[in-house]
Amino acid sequence: MEEVKISEVKTDEKSSGLQFFEGRIQAGFPSPAQGEYADSIDLNRALVTNPAATFCARVIGNSMVDAGINEGDLLIIDRSLTPQDGNIAVCFVDGDFTVKRLAVRDDGIFLTPANASFPEIRVSEDSNFQVWGVVSHIIKRV
Repeated sequence: MEEVKISEVKTDEKSSGLQFFEGRIQAGFPSPAQGEYADSIDLNRALVTNPAATFCARVIGNSMVDAGINEGDLLIIDRSLTPQDGNIAVCFVDGDFTVKRLAVRDDGIFLTPANASFPEIRVSEDSNFQVWGVVSHIIKRV
């Protein structure tokens, strides 16, 4: 099973802002720069809705590459969100953490990878299973 390292997101009263370009950056044809630099953006405030229930984890493995989640990516995981069919979630299954897409079907709950090389995991009634949190953001290093 794919390993996920978990760590808590810490926030405090101090802002840890980065310089922020207010305009939009084209991913298609270039256009003239129209924005101005704002003071800063605080990524904790921009990415974390509920700090007390939010954690981050670094991905190890490649079972979710077709969902845009690669080894080394940082996941922002919100434990306050109610897990729903189709969500990408961090789950605890029989002693291990894994990140997969939740699939709730008539015949049970399945943890679906986003890589055809990996099998789907059926959560049995005997499994020690918990949805630990819903992935709200993916942070990538390029």
